Amino acid sequence: MPKKLRITQIRSAIDRPDIQKRSVRALGIRRLHHTVEKNDTPQIRGMIKKIEHLLKVTEVAG
Repeated sequence: MPKKLRITQIRSAIDRPDIQKRSVRALGIRRLHHTVEKNDTPQIRGMIKKIEHLLKVTEVAG
């Protein structure tokens, strides 16, 4: 069973470069303090790395 990541936006994407705004939307985050769960894949990790200053990420078992 793949690991999951719980991703929460904790800082606003206002006044951020467009690539960062698009990464937030691509992760499925719609608003501040919104949480989504995604499978732990290299693609998701790459998006998180670009906007890690806006997010809180925790690993979830199974």
